[in-house]
Amino acid sequence: MEAILDLYAQAPDPLRPVICLDETPYSLRAETRTPLPAAPGHGRRVDYEYTRCGTCSLAVAIDRHRGWRHVWVGERRTAEDFAGWVKELVDVHYPTAQTIRLVVDNLNTHSPAAFYAAFPPDEAHRLANKVEFHYTPKHGSWLNMVEIELSVLVSQCLDRRLATVDEVRTEVAAWEQERNARRATINWRFTTDDARHKLGARYPI
Repeated sequence: MEAILDLYAQAPDPLRPVICLDETPYSLRAETRTPLPAAPGHGRRVDYEYTRCGTCSLAVAIDRHRGWRHVWVGERRTAEDFAGWVKELVDVHYPTAQTIRLVVDNLNTHSPAAFYAAFPPDEAHRLANKVEFHYTPKHGSWLNMVEIELSVLVSQCLDRRLATVDEVRTEVAAWEQERNARRATINWRFTTDDARHKLGARYPI
Protein backbone atom coordinates (compact mmCIF):
# COMPACT_ATOMS: atom_id res chain seq x y z
CA MET A 1 0.00 0.00 0.00
CA GLU A 2 2.69 2.50 0.98
CA ALA A 3 4.57 1.86 -2.26
CA ILE A 4 1.53 2.97 -4.28
CA LEU A 5 0.93 6.02 -2.08
CA ASP A 6 4.59 7.01 -2.29
CA LEU A 7 4.39 6.70 -6.07
CA TYR A 8 1.39 9.03 -6.18
CA ALA A 9 3.23 11.56 -4.01
CA GLN A 10 6.15 11.90 -6.43
CA ALA A 11 6.49 14.94 -8.68
CA PRO A 12 5.36 14.53 -12.30
CA ASP A 13 8.03 13.13 -14.61
CA PRO A 14 7.16 13.18 -18.35
CA LEU A 15 9.86 10.61 -19.01
CA ARG A 16 8.39 8.25 -16.41
CA PRO A 17 4.63 8.87 -16.42
CA VAL A 18 2.37 7.18 -13.88
CA ILE A 19 -0.58 5.55 -15.62
CA CYS A 20 -3.41 3.86 -13.74
CA LEU A 21 -5.33 1.18 -15.64
CA ASP A 22 -8.31 -1.03 -14.86
CA GLU A 23 -11.17 -2.84 -16.59
CA THR A 24 -14.87 -3.23 -15.98
CA PRO A 25 -17.66 -5.22 -17.66
CA TYR A 26 -20.73 -3.50 -19.08
CA SER A 27 -24.12 -5.10 -19.74
CA LEU A 28 -25.62 -4.33 -23.14
CA ARG A 29 -29.37 -3.71 -22.94
CA ALA A 30 -31.95 -2.69 -25.53
CA GLU A 31 -35.27 -0.96 -24.95
CA THR A 32 -38.41 -3.05 -25.48
CA ARG A 33 -40.51 0.09 -25.94
CA THR A 34 -39.60 3.49 -27.31
CA PRO A 35 -38.91 5.87 -24.37
CA LEU A 36 -41.24 8.84 -24.02
CA PRO A 37 -39.47 12.19 -24.39
CA ALA A 38 -39.34 14.74 -21.62
CA ALA A 39 -42.31 17.07 -21.36
CA PRO A 40 -43.40 19.87 -19.01
CA GLY A 41 -43.89 18.42 -15.56
CA HIS A 42 -41.91 15.21 -16.01
CA GLY A 43 -38.65 13.92 -17.39
CA ARG A 44 -37.94 11.33 -20.03
CA ARG A 45 -39.77 8.10 -19.24
CA VAL A 46 -38.32 4.63 -19.85
CA ASP A 47 -40.11 1.31 -19.50
CA TYR A 48 -38.75 -0.96 -16.79
CA GLU A 49 -38.50 -3.92 -19.18
CA TYR A 50 -35.46 -4.34 -21.41
CA THR A 51 -33.75 -6.95 -23.56
CA ARG A 52 -30.36 -8.34 -22.61
CA CYS A 53 -27.86 -8.11 -25.47
CA GLY A 54 -24.78 -9.64 -23.87
CA THR A 55 -21.82 -7.85 -22.35
CA CYS A 56 -18.73 -5.96 -23.38
CA SER A 57 -15.59 -4.88 -21.60
CA LEU A 58 -14.15 -1.42 -20.99
CA ALA A 59 -10.58 -0.63 -20.00
CA VAL A 60 -9.64 2.84 -18.78
CA ALA A 61 -6.17 4.34 -18.45
CA ILE A 62 -5.65 7.70 -16.76
CA ASP A 63 -2.68 10.01 -16.33
CA ARG A 64 -3.81 12.46 -13.67
CA HIS A 65 -0.78 14.71 -14.14
CA ARG A 66 -1.78 15.38 -17.76
CA GLY A 67 -5.50 15.30 -17.11
CA TRP A 68 -5.69 12.63 -19.82
CA ARG A 69 -7.53 9.37 -20.11
CA HIS A 70 -8.24 6.76 -22.77
CA VAL A 71 -10.94 4.10 -22.90
CA TRP A 72 -10.87 0.88 -24.89
CA VAL A 73 -14.18 -0.88 -25.60
CA GLY A 74 -14.19 -4.50 -26.73
CA GLU A 75 -15.97 -7.80 -26.47
CA ARG A 76 -13.48 -9.37 -24.04
CA ARG A 77 -10.54 -8.68 -21.74
CA THR A 78 -7.92 -11.37 -22.24
CA ALA A 79 -4.15 -11.25 -21.71
CA GLU A 80 -3.81 -10.45 -25.42
CA ASP A 81 -6.20 -7.52 -25.06
CA PHE A 82 -4.27 -6.19 -22.07
CA ALA A 83 -1.01 -6.48 -24.01
CA GLY A 84 -2.55 -4.52 -26.89
CA TRP A 85 -3.70 -1.72 -24.59
CA VAL A 86 -0.25 -1.38 -23.04
CA LYS A 87 1.47 -1.50 -26.44
CA GLU A 88 -0.76 1.40 -27.54
CA LEU A 89 0.25 3.35 -24.43
CA VAL A 90 3.92 2.74 -25.18
CA ASP A 91 3.95 3.36 -28.92
CA VAL A 92 1.10 5.82 -29.53
CA HIS A 93 0.37 7.83 -26.42
CA TYR A 94 3.82 7.88 -24.74
CA PRO A 95 6.40 7.25 -27.48
CA THR A 96 9.07 9.44 -25.83
CA ALA A 97 8.72 8.02 -22.33
CA GLN A 98 11.65 6.06 -20.99
CA THR A 99 9.44 4.00 -18.67
CA ILE A 100 5.72 3.85 -18.05
CA ARG A 101 4.94 3.23 -14.40
CA LEU A 102 1.73 1.26 -14.67
CA VAL A 103 -0.57 0.88 -11.66
CA VAL A 104 -2.82 -2.20 -11.91
CA ASP A 105 -4.53 -4.70 -9.64
CA ASN A 106 -3.55 -8.34 -9.23
CA LEU A 107 -5.61 -9.80 -12.05
CA ASN A 108 -3.67 -12.69 -13.59
CA THR A 109 -3.50 -11.00 -17.01
CA HIS A 110 -1.75 -7.93 -15.57
CA SER A 111 1.85 -9.03 -15.97
CA PRO A 112 4.69 -9.07 -18.52
CA ALA A 113 3.60 -12.61 -19.38
CA ALA A 114 0.71 -11.04 -21.31
CA PHE A 115 3.20 -9.52 -23.76
CA TYR A 116 4.65 -12.95 -24.51
CA ALA A 117 1.16 -14.38 -25.00
CA ALA A 118 0.36 -11.69 -27.56
CA PHE A 119 3.58 -10.87 -29.40
CA PRO A 120 6.80 -12.46 -30.68
CA PRO A 121 9.54 -12.69 -28.03
CA ASP A 122 11.54 -9.68 -29.27
CA GLU A 123 8.50 -7.40 -29.18
CA ALA A 124 7.36 -8.78 -25.83
CA HIS A 125 10.84 -8.16 -24.40
CA ARG A 126 10.82 -4.57 -25.71
CA LEU A 127 7.48 -3.85 -24.06
CA ALA A 128 8.48 -5.54 -20.81
CA ASN A 129 11.51 -3.22 -20.64
CA LYS A 130 9.32 -0.14 -21.17
CA VAL A 131 6.77 -0.89 -18.43
CA GLU A 132 7.30 -0.90 -14.68
CA PHE A 133 4.41 -2.67 -12.95
CA HIS A 134 3.05 -1.38 -9.64
CA TYR A 135 0.41 -3.59 -8.04
CA THR A 136 -2.26 -2.52 -5.60
CA PRO A 137 -2.51 -4.77 -2.51
CA LYS A 138 -4.87 -7.72 -2.46
CA HIS A 139 -8.36 -6.41 -1.57
CA GLY A 140 -6.93 -2.91 -2.05
CA SER A 141 -7.82 -2.15 -5.67
CA TRP A 142 -9.50 1.06 -4.39
CA LEU A 143 -5.96 2.43 -4.18
CA ASN A 144 -5.87 2.50 -7.97
CA MET A 145 -7.15 6.00 -8.70
CA VAL A 146 -8.55 4.91 -12.05
CA GLU A 147 -11.41 3.44 -9.98
CA ILE A 148 -12.53 7.06 -9.45
CA GLU A 149 -12.46 7.70 -13.19
CA LEU A 150 -14.45 4.53 -13.82
CA SER A 151 -17.11 5.80 -11.42
CA VAL A 152 -17.28 9.09 -13.32
CA LEU A 153 -17.55 7.22 -16.62
CA VAL A 154 -20.46 5.14 -15.33
CA SER A 155 -22.34 8.08 -13.81
CA GLN A 156 -21.83 10.50 -16.72
CA CYS A 157 -21.95 8.20 -19.74
CA LEU A 158 -23.06 4.64 -19.02
CA ASP A 159 -26.03 5.23 -16.71
CA ARG A 160 -28.49 4.28 -19.47
CA ARG A 161 -29.28 1.44 -21.81
CA LEU A 162 -26.94 0.88 -24.74
CA ALA A 163 -27.59 -2.14 -26.93
CA THR A 164 -24.43 -2.66 -28.99
CA VAL A 165 -20.67 -2.42 -28.64
CA ASP A 166 -20.63 0.22 -31.38
CA GLU A 167 -23.08 2.39 -29.41
CA VAL A 168 -20.90 2.10 -26.33
CA ARG A 169 -17.79 3.03 -28.34
CA THR A 170 -19.48 6.11 -29.79
CA GLU A 171 -20.78 7.38 -26.46
CA VAL A 172 -17.56 6.66 -24.59
CA ALA A 173 -15.43 8.33 -27.27
CA ALA A 174 -17.48 11.54 -26.97
CA TRP A 175 -17.20 11.43 -23.16
CA GLU A 176 -13.43 10.87 -23.35
CA GLN A 177 -12.93 13.72 -25.80
CA GLU A 178 -14.84 16.14 -23.60
CA ARG A 179 -13.00 15.09 -20.42
CA ASN A 180 -9.61 15.37 -22.10
CA ALA A 181 -10.44 18.76 -23.61
CA ARG A 182 -11.10 20.03 -20.07
CA ARG A 183 -8.03 18.19 -18.76
CA ALA A 184 -10.21 16.87 -15.96
CA THR A 185 -8.06 15.29 -13.30
CA ILE A 186 -8.13 13.60 -9.90
CA ASN A 187 -7.09 15.40 -6.74
CA TRP A 188 -5.68 12.45 -4.81
CA ARG A 189 -5.37 13.33 -1.11
CA PHE A 190 -4.91 10.00 0.67
CA THR A 191 -1.26 9.83 1.81
CA THR A 192 0.99 7.36 3.58
CA ASP A 193 0.48 9.25 6.85
CA ASP A 194 -3.29 9.00 6.37
CA ALA A 195 -2.95 5.25 5.87
CA ARG A 196 -0.98 4.85 9.08
CA HIS A 197 -3.58 6.78 11.08
CA LYS A 198 -6.77 5.48 9.49
CA LEU A 199 -5.76 1.93 8.67
CA GLY A 200 -3.82 1.09 11.79
CA ALA A 201 -5.14 -2.46 11.86
CA ARG A 202 -3.22 -3.12 8.65
CA TYR A 203 0.11 -2.38 10.31
CA PRO A 204 1.90 -4.84 12.60
CA ILE A 205 2.44 -3.82 16.24
